[in-house]
Amino acid sequence: MNKITLPCAAVVCAAFTLMTQLSAQADTFGTSGNEFTVDFVNIGNTGNAADTTTYGAVPYEYRVSIYEISQDAITKATASGMANVTAGAWTGNQPAANINWYEAAAFVNFLNTSSGKTAAYDLTFNNASWSMALWSSEQAWKAGGTNLYRNKDAFYFLPSENEWYKASYYNAAETNYFLYPTASSSVPTAVASGTNAGTAVYNNAAAVPAIVDSAGGLGPYGTMGQGGNVWEWNESAADGSNSSSSEIRVFRGGSWGDTERDLRSSERIGVGPELEGDFLGFRVASVPEPSTYALFGIGAIGMLMVLRRKKTA
Repeated sequence: MNKITLPCAAVVCAAFTLMTQLSAQADTFGTSGNEFTVDFVNIGNTGNAADTTTYGAVPYEYRVSIYEISQDAITKATASGMANVTAGAWTGNQPAANINWYEAAAFVNFLNTSSGKTAAYDLTFNNASWSMALWSSEQAWKAGGTNLYRNKDAFYFLPSENEWYKASYYNAAETNYFLYPTASSSVPTAVASGTNAGTAVYNNAAAVPAIVDSAGGLGPYGTMGQGGNVWEWNESAADGSNSSSSEIRVFRGGSWGDTERDLRSSERIGVGPELEGDFLGFRVASVPEPSTYALFGIGAIGMLMVLRRKKTA
């Protein structure tokens, strides 16, 4: 028999393409006529080391939304029963902004409760303002260390600073970190909108943020707009302790009007969770769907069988 050897590069390329296709998923929310989707990509490479800045180590698999949450998603969630969350700085598929940390957390709670899951955050709305209680140590999230902000059974949540940082900057191929969230340590090209590699919406290339699915080139895991467009709330307290419900929270990533410095991995800002601004939005994270791994396993087995047949033909 003639032995056919498939070039290694082709095998790697095919496997990577399959993995990327299977790891991206769209979850649907909202009621009839007001449905919206949140597209997620899987963040693997568990047990990665932290960057020299001490951020980015995550010992578990999770998902991060490919795009920033849009105003359209806020509008449709509100029409589907979500209460006391306002944004409105921008319209349609532009990012939701003028939204404080509690409101972003309330949107996440809506994603959970409207799909029959446990709320991530113990929020209360009273006298036109939000507050939050900490979960008990028994109720709190334990993966990667006890997190009193997040319920252990939450399916959707705001990305912690480590989760956000890893999705934005981690270079799995070389087990180090990029400087910018465009899968590169070279300064991104400033654009008003678009999806070309190595671009980001910043440096006043436009007068307003771009729509969320045209907010620059992709990051190392396939997220868009983690650098530029609008800053993004992280779940975490600035000191990382998550031990006080009202303590300063972190946001990262820069906005359409900021310089490249604000897109760097070294830049972070801590403010009170009540802050709102047209420059500040968010994205969401989630635990991985079990079906992702089942499909990947089936696909990987199928690919190996095809390659085996080709090699022994």
